Amino acid sequence: MPWNQIIRTGLSKISAKVNLDRGNMVRSIHNDQKTKAQFSQVLTGIEHITRHNQDPFKVKIENFIGYTHVPVGLAGPLHIRTPTGPDKEIWAPMATTEAAVVASCCRGCKAANASGGIEVHMGEEGMTRCPVFQFQNPRDALRFARALPTLQASFKEVAESTSKHARLQSLTPHTIGRSVHLLFNYTCGDASGQNMVTIATDRVCAWVSKNLEKEYKIVDTFVEGMLSSDKKPSWRNVTVVRGVETVAWTALSESACQRILGCSSAKLYDLIQITQDAAIRNGEHGSNMDSANILAAIFIATGQDAACVADASWAHLTPEYDQMSKTLTLSLYFPSMPVGVIGGGTSYATQQEGLRIMQCSEPGGKRRLAGYIAAFALALEISTASAVVTKTFARSHEQLARWEASERPRSKI
Repeated sequence: MPWNQIIRTGLSKISAKVNLDRGNMVRSIHNDQKTKAQFSQVLTGIEHITRHNQDPFKVKIENFIGYTHVPVGLAGPLHIRTPTGPDKEIWAPMATTEAAVVASCCRGCKAANASGGIEVHMGEEGMTRCPVFQFQNPRDALRFARALPTLQASFKEVAESTSKHARLQSLTPHTIGRSVHLLFNYTCGDASGQNMVTIATDRVCAWVSKNLEKEYKIVDTFVEGMLSSDKKPSWRNVTVVRGVETVAWTALSESACQRILGCSSAKLYDLIQITQDAAIRNGEHGSNMDSANILAAIFIATGQDAACVADASWAHLTPEYDQMSKTLTLSLYFPSMPVGVIGGGTSYATQQEGLRIMQCSEPGGKRRLAGYIAAFALALEISTASAVVTKTFARSHEQLARWEASERPRSKI
């Protein structure tokens, strides 16, 4: 191709890109003005939410009017060990409006660090979607369920054609009356994958309707029948991984407990045992002190779907006390931690920075993020339990939540 033609081609592409950007900017301004005009009466006198310089065209929600600013505190450092990589000192950004959470987590980190840190293990991972196929009667439903092993290869091909990352791992049918709830389980690379698996599963449903409806007498199809337990606390999210399965554990020494937490390891063990008895009496979902504080705070700070705190809320804290060494081993198990480091809310600038702070923005960061969240949750469990033992739980909240400006602790940052 002659040079002059190459130059003309290049200039035309640049011009097209400029025109596209200009068009996007014009639409962005128009949409912003249209939204403000539409809600002008509601937004009268609303200044803090609407004060921003973000291009509305780049925001991925509807009826965008601005931002609610949530304070972000930094917890750590926490010494974290993994079986496959080098030890790391990790800090965690926490978006929360609750006083004492960050301070308490930092104290738990200090106690864990004095005992060698926290070790994390990541197990299975998956993301589920569960469409419903409805039939005339249970006989037809059961016939379809029995035929699924012969159909799985076709389902896999159709589903995986929608994404470079979605990989269908298994199909599990649950026949309820004349309906078959078919649990699709995927891996999604570094994405959390809720939207990814929805799109993939919807494509399979369309394929089934087109190619199998008459053969299997399918009456109707719905992309989700709620058996995947999306954004709900349930036993299914304990038995079937939704996200990343994670365990964090540490062995607290007696000296670390006395020096940093102000109590003996034995008293800490006794308190946790008492809370577990109460959890049984309550019929609680899991057994932990306050892991949801860390889940919510880090989820928001790193761009996770905040509603998925419900999926991750089941956590099991296990205390084991050695009488001879006075060592208290604590492990915190999360069967489902639905997180990701690409896609969704992780694309926003502040959330990207949150992921960078946690050293999770690189490829493979999804599994590290799940492990690190579990580790910081364990740190808070340690500190909260010790605050109850030392009878400082209420006082710390009172002091940190109600201080006057002149009494405010000076930031270490």
